[in-house]
Amino acid sequence: MIYLVLLFTILFFILAWRRLDLAVMFLIAGLPAYLIRFNILGLPSTILEVMIGVVFLVWLLKNYRQIFKNFKSKIGHSLKINNRYPFDWEMVWLLLISLAAVGVAGFGASSFGIWKAYFFEPVLVFIVIMNVMRGRGGRGKILWSLAIGALAVSILAVYQKITGQFIDNSFWAAVETRRVVSFFGYPNAVGLYLGPLILVMTGWLAYARSARLKFIFISLTIILSVLAIYFAKSKGALLGVAAGLVAFGLAANKRLRWTTVAVLIVLAVGLTACQPARQIISETIHFKTLSGQIRKVGFEETWRMLKDGRFLTGAGLANYQASIAPYHAEGFFIKNDDPDWLKKIRASAEYRQKMWQPLEIYLYPHNIALNFWSELGLAGLLLFIWIIGKYFWLGIKNLSKSENRFMVIGLIGAGCAIVVHGLVDVPYFKNDLAVIFWLLIAIMSMINLENRYEEKL
Repeated sequence: MIYLVLLFTILFFILAWRRLDLAVMFLIAGLPAYLIRFNILGLPSTILEVMIGVVFLVWLLKNYRQIFKNFKSKIGHSLKINNRYPFDWEMVWLLLISLAAVGVAGFGASSFGIWKAYFFEPVLVFIVIMNVMRGRGGRGKILWSLAIGALAVSILAVYQKITGQFIDNSFWAAVETRRVVSFFGYPNAVGLYLGPLILVMTGWLAYARSARLKFIFISLTIILSVLAIYFAKSKGALLGVAAGLVAFGLAANKRLRWTTVAVLIVLAVGLTACQPARQIISETIHFKTLSGQIRKVGFEETWRMLKDGRFLTGAGLANYQASIAPYHAEGFFIKNDDPDWLKKIRASAEYRQKMWQPLEIYLYPHNIALNFWSELGLAGLLLFIWIIGKYFWLGIKNLSKSENRFMVIGLIGAGCAIVVHGLVDVPYFKNDLAVIFWLLIAIMSMINLENRYEEKL
């Protein structure tokens, strides 16, 4: 295995040295390569980390003189930096706060590994993207790479749905209960990966109407991605995509706005008239489904842990499972609409056994706010809220620019999908998702810089 990794590293380094832009595209399309794991001198790593390290190193080696020159020219005697990139100080604070969270967790090897994979390396990707993929041509390369990655994930997911092959979990592989996983180990990872990309590609689709083959490719990728999420039965991802599409429709233009409003009214009327659908929605919103009850218990346990001396610091990076253990219940009794539910629980051992749901300790609380709070503390949560808010603010600020309008709306929709899905899942704390998050911020930043430059002309 180590020899194959070494061979790949050498070949990828050669590609990066000759065509850094193609190496970056390969990296973006191959984000699921974090699943290929190995150890070097006892230290865990992944193919994705190798690619990130190589592209950043090559960029640094080929541009170190210009980087040093730019650094000197931008910092004067007042130490004021001119021509700043958006989110520069946010990245600095994120690295510092996340590094402090490593300290809260006791400076363990796993905490450093999480810090490196989820914060340090995505920032390196952001820096390389902002310098290598400039302009509309560079942005197009990013979008092509994301689309190719999404298409590969979706095709495998659809194949798994049809055949049941390559699904290790026998319950998910069974025809009656089939849930696809694509390259990943669990179904929700499919929705977490594809959800925001569907909205980005929807925005990109608006520019592809004049190019027939490109339009067909993007449309096919979007359709297969939606099918993949549906076959994964990821309700949170579907809800996130729906929220993003609503935001897209309302912001796009007058015709789409009225169409979106009309569709929402028809859906509202239909759901109101259909009692089973109304009940399903009510149970989902109020966390009455099995998955909802499981998440609700997790939220309550996390809140108790945070209030008990960890309100400011959180649990620390990669320390959630150890910190939540004293507050964790081994299981709970599943609630239902039976008015005699509690009496039956108390009176019947057989009923208690039937309604008992064991609970494992998950890696994270499955809520975007609690995820950041428990991992990075209150300061990390507030910083994340600031970053998300600034991302949406830049999007709204640049909506008036007709040239990039639909791309910006797609990025706003992607942010909506992440936030909405994040109400019940973990849309950042995974190698590929952290990079996607900062890729979206990089694209939004590049559009903002382009518009600022045009305004000065």
